[in-house]
Amino acid sequence: MMQEAYYCTVGELAQLGKDAIPPQLISNTHLIYSSPATLAFNSPGAEGFGVKRAGLAVPGSIMLIVAPGCCGRNTSMISSMREYHDRFFYLMMDETDIVTGRHLKKIPKAVKEICESVEKKPSVVMICITCVDALLGTDMERICRKATEEVGLPVRPCYMYALTREGRKPPMVHVRQSLYSLLEPKKKKGNVVNLLGFFSPLVDDCELYDLLRQAGVKTIHEISRCQDYDEYLTMAEANFNVVLHPEARFAAEDFHDRLKIPFIELTRLYQIDKIASQYRAFSAAIGAEFDDEKPRAQAQVVVDQFRESHPDASFAIGECMNGDSFELSLALVRYGFAVKEIYGTLTAENFIYLKQLAKLSPDTKVFSNLEPTMLYYDATDCGVNLTIGKDAGYYHPECPNVVWNQDRQPYGYAGVRRLFEALLAAGKEG
Repeated sequence: MMQEAYYCTVGELAQLGKDAIPPQLISNTHLIYSSPATLAFNSPGAEGFGVKRAGLAVPGSIMLIVAPGCCGRNTSMISSMREYHDRFFYLMMDETDIVTGRHLKKIPKAVKEICESVEKKPSVVMICITCVDALLGTDMERICRKATEEVGLPVRPCYMYALTREGRKPPMVHVRQSLYSLLEPKKKKGNVVNLLGFFSPLVDDCELYDLLRQAGVKTIHEISRCQDYDEYLTMAEANFNVVLHPEARFAAEDFHDRLKIPFIELTRLYQIDKIASQYRAFSAAIGAEFDDEKPRAQAQVVVDQFRESHPDASFAIGECMNGDSFELSLALVRYGFAVKEIYGTLTAENFIYLKQLAKLSPDTKVFSNLEPTMLYYDATDCGVNLTIGKDAGYYHPECPNVVWNQDRQPYGYAGVRRLFEALLAAGKEG
C-alpha cells in the first residue's frame, strides 16, 4: 500500500472544531519527524532566536551554558557570530554530574571565575540549563541566588527545556520573563512606551513608531535597541507596554504585577483592513487619533501590483517565517490568491483564522511539519507556484520562495508592503 503524507483540509478541520484537532497535527501525540521546520523551530542552535541567543538580549550580558557536550555543541554556530563570540561560556556535565547533581555546586564558582576573567564586568549572567536538569528537578532559582551572592551582580536562569514546549510556560515564554525580571520600580513617565515581544527591532519604516509619536509618545523602548544596561533599566519608567507577540504575555503580566505598568496587546496581521481596525481600537484605548492613511495606501499599492503581475499566484505557506501561517493564508485568499497548502502547528488560537478560511478556501490542505508521514510528501500536481517560509521552500524546491524569516521584524502595513515587494522580486526571478 502506498504511503501518503497526512493532511486535513481547512473545511474538515473547521467542522471538527478546536477541541477535536486530529492527533496527527499535534506534535506531542506521536513521534516527531525531523523536518525542515525543526531546523528553525525554537532549536537552541538554530537561525533566528532560540533560547540561547534570546537570553543575551540584555545589553552587556553573558551566558554560562551548563549542559552535556551534545547540548552545548550546537551553540557553536551562534558563538561564531561576531556579536556573540565572547559572550558564551560552558560548564560541561559528565555522567557523574548527571547521576549525582554535583555540577550544581560548581555553578557559583564557575560564574565567579568567568566574571573575574572577562575584560569588562558583565551586567548580568544568564545560566542556561537543559532537559537534563529538568529531569533532575534542579532548583535553578536557588542556584542563581547563591551565584548572585558570590559575584555581586544579577544571575538569572533561562531554561532550554524542550520537554516543556507543549506546556503552560514554554522556553521562549520563560526567557522573555527572565529578560525583564531585572527591572526595578521607577517613577513613571507619561511619554515612554515599551514594545515587548521580539528579540530584534521592528523594521525601521514600521508605521507603529510614527503612530505612537502622533499619540504624544517621546521615547519608544525595545530591548534590542537599548545601547547599554542603564538604558535597559529605564524601561521601568514606561507608562504602558505594547505586547507584539503572544509569547510576551507572561512578561507583560509580570510588568503589571511588579512594576504596575499596564499593557495592550496587538497582533501581527497581514490583512490590511484588519490592521486598520486594530489601530482604530488601539487609538481609542489610549485616547489618541492615528493618521495611518499613507502607510495603508502604500501597502495596498504593492498588493495591487503583485495581483496585476501574478493573478494566478498559488501558494504553499510554511510556519518557518515571521507570521501566523493561518492568518497569512487567510490574508492571501482574501486578496484573491489561491492557497493550496499550509504547513503549521494548529492550536485553538488559530481557529479564528481557520474558520474564516474554511468559508473561502475549504479545500486548502493543512500538513504538520512534525508528522512522521511527511516523509512521504509528494508535491506532484499540487498546483503550487509560489512559496513563503523556509519549510514550504524545501517541499517545493522548483518554485520561487520568499524565506521571510529575517531578524528585523516586519509589522503592520510596513510588513505587508515588504512581503509583497519580496514576492514581486521572487516572482521576477522565478
